[in-house]
Amino acid sequence: SLVAEFSTGGGTRVWIPDCLEVWKSAELTRSYEEGDGVLHLRLEDGSNWHLSSNPPPLPFLRNPDYLSGENDLVALSYLHEPAVLHTLRARFLETNTVYTYCGIILVAINPYKQLPIYEEPVIYAYSGQNMGDMDPHIFAVAEDAYKQMSRNDENQSLIISGESGAGKTASAKYAMRYFALVGGSLGDSSMEEKVLASSPIMEAFGNAKTTRNDNSSRFGKYVEICFSHEYRIVGAAMKTYLLEKSRLTFQVGPVRGRGCRTPAG
Repeated sequence: SLVAEFSTGGGTRVWIPDCLEVWKSAELTRSYEEGDGVLHLRLEDGSNWHLSSNPPPLPFLRNPDYLSGENDLVALSYLHEPAVLHTLRARFLETNTVYTYCGIILVAINPYKQLPIYEEPVIYAYSGQNMGDMDPHIFAVAEDAYKQMSRNDENQSLIISGESGAGKTASAKYAMRYFALVGGSLGDSSMEEKVLASSPIMEAFGNAKTTRNDNSSRFGKYVEICFSHEYRIVGAAMKTYLLEKSRLTFQVGPVRGRGCRTPAG
């Protein structure tokens, strides 16, 4: 049980909430038994910290250090919010890694700069590989979908989701680039370029300036890429387009819509 983890004596490491760092690491200095009213902790800076309550809320346990840079969150001994945030932070700051797996889900961090991990040699390096054989990457997810389609002759879908400025549009672009290069195209021009050529038109009235992103999409779309029996790209179509009109025509606080000019609310 969770209580048993705290009754083994001092040295147990945990996460406690912090108003500045969100989560801060601490170490248990005394054993805790069920019914005790205080947890005795020591922060990493050496200061003592006491959590008093009856009973006190037990904090989240911290994973061993050797799991700090794990490339799959499912492999963590304790999977909770501070563990996820710490792993993503460690991978991004220590190794400049923007991708991390969570099972079949790929978690991406927007570095807000160009990284040399999307060139053709990288695409060919992931081509034919099983998901998990190489470092987490959007190309690995795209390759897995392409492989499942070609092996099982079944439709595949990639769902790209995230908050404003997370990099959804860029992720979709890299996935289509992978399909265009690995799957090939029967036309003279790149199918990726044809699909992406429609983006500026939609963004002209479907984007907005926010406090976090100067060019934030206010629409969602479903792009269908069609392949031949030889699994080469033969076409693409935008099947669904959902525009969030309410977020374009009304101004809320510092958020400014670009699509329609209305009096400030």
